[in-house]
Amino acid sequence: MISFLPDGGVAVAPDVPDAKVVRHQQKNVGTNFRLWVSLCGLFGSLRGTFVTRNSRPNIVLLMADDLGIGDLCCYGNNTVSTPNIDRLASEGVMLTQHLAAASMCTPSRAAFLTGRYPIRSGMASAFNMHRGIVWLGGSGGLPTNETTFAKLLQDRGYRTGLIGKWHQGLSCASRGDHCYHPLNHGFDYFYGMPFGLLSDCRASETPELHHRLRVTLGVSTAALALVPVLLLIPTCARWFVVPWGLILAIALLVLLFFLGWYSSYGFVRRWNCVLMRNHDIVQQPVREERVSSLLLREALAFVRRTPNIDSLAREGVQLTQHIAAASACTPSRSAFLTGRYPIRSGKLLAAIDDLGLRNHTLVYFTSDHGGHLEARLGHAQLGGYNGIFKGGKGMSGWEGGIRVPGLVRWPGKLPAGNVINEPTSLMDILPTVAALTGGIVPQDRVIDGRDLMPLLQGEIQRSEHEFLFHYCSRFLHAARWRPKDSNAMWKVHYVTPIFQPPGAQACYETNYCQCIGDNVTYHDPPLLFDLSQDPSESNPLTKDTEPLYDLVIQTVADAVEEHRKTIAPVQPHLGPERNRRFVWLLSCCRVFPFCLCDKEGEESARQAAI
Repeated sequence: MISFLPDGGVAVAPDVPDAKVVRHQQKNVGTNFRLWVSLCGLFGSLRGTFVTRNSRPNIVLLMADDLGIGDLCCYGNNTVSTPNIDRLASEGVMLTQHLAAASMCTPSRAAFLTGRYPIRSGMASAFNMHRGIVWLGGSGGLPTNETTFAKLLQDRGYRTGLIGKWHQGLSCASRGDHCYHPLNHGFDYFYGMPFGLLSDCRASETPELHHRLRVTLGVSTAALALVPVLLLIPTCARWFVVPWGLILAIALLVLLFFLGWYSSYGFVRRWNCVLMRNHDIVQQPVREERVSSLLLREALAFVRRTPNIDSLAREGVQLTQHIAAASACTPSRSAFLTGRYPIRSGKLLAAIDDLGLRNHTLVYFTSDHGGHLEARLGHAQLGGYNGIFKGGKGMSGWEGGIRVPGLVRWPGKLPAGNVINEPTSLMDILPTVAALTGGIVPQDRVIDGRDLMPLLQGEIQRSEHEFLFHYCSRFLHAARWRPKDSNAMWKVHYVTPIFQPPGAQACYETNYCQCIGDNVTYHDPPLLFDLSQDPSESNPLTKDTEPLYDLVIQTVADAVEEHRKTIAPVQPHLGPERNRRFVWLLSCCRVFPFCLCDKEGEESARQAAI
């Protein structure tokens, strides 16, 4: 029924909770790299008979986090094996121009859930540092007046579940109100991380959240701490006397400065990394080494406890960390490809087959955005691999940040092994789900997605997206045009990030490329590429090399102008005023601030003792 949300999701498929996984990216490279794979599976169980088009299917949406399109064998990676995911491609339809509406987790998942550009719901920031929800104790989140595909499914009689990563906010005014909780957005059941699995959730790893800022604050604290020490030297050397009151006052100010920032960044694991079942916290902080097995357990249980074979609730399974399709790779290859993710995916598909639901279930697999190129350990890349496409996570203009896998299987309804090269979007899931189940998309707002079924079933040959717009936070960086009477795929860039250091292909000095300011280039005239001839966006076209240059630039500019007229002002949810840590919103499984618990571990110990 519904697919899970961006980083963790609703039944329909945002993606599995952040599961950073180590993976081999290049041929003949022996180093492993880590990739957050957030796999969210959403099952919609229908309480009744199926009657949309020929039937109303069960729906399972799987979303990986930070998975690059080049990470999968079916998309051209010949250094790894991903048989379970490749099986979806061979038995279903593969979309080669499937696009995220944003290149960061929170806004991409918001668009996935609502079928709308994130700027329409306030899930787009006007700043470089607040492009996603970074504190579970913040007051921002997916507005409750937004309609998700889970809500549409619920209204159509489906039982919806989200297992995995949510990353769409939790509470508004108090730690228990849970106004942004999945259960308030159309899900009947939630098990997973309301935030995600940053490297901060692993005590042994280098912190990820605002890493450069943290380093700056740490160095500044150390430098300031030297001041009172240096002031002791004149007194000890008997050169002159520095008042002890001054020394103690400076020392106190340094201590307050340290506590001011360390109270937030020093306890990220405790406050951000929690595991929930519905409204209850079952682990705080989350035990990262057990997350994927717990999520799989819940996903399988959700499938198997449905009332009858025709009421498989759509499952939102977010298998965080090391969740990969079963792989035959050698142990030295990535954990994503050789580890638990493929295996978990295979078990989930096997459960559907064992229940006799294969021909009655639509399975969709994707990622929330491209791989994170700047995630590195030494010279080894830990993020995903984006194949031939330039850019990655955080770069909403370049293809590597927004082009994601798109696999759809529904035996007997969709042609097996079909490949579609037309532009499609994660935003298309909501209207597609509505069409499949007899639902009605909201009529009081702009829905940017389009029903995919006519294209998937071969009823039409052209995408209904003539234009698509690519935002970096609130700022439009690029737009594409698929002419109705041409095979060209025009892409116009108005703003591009400046890679650092010079000569690099990512923003290693800032960890993420920025949207505005001194670290971007504003192009006038804009850059133009024909992706049908230059998918890696290597050679910009000019008036001298492309006779249609002026026509394309003007046509896209007109489309951008018309699009902007449809953007209405809304309350921002990702700005610094809401996207920061509020003590009264911090989640706690016990009496605040004594927030440590492992109910899953206690239950396992109890079962073992029986």
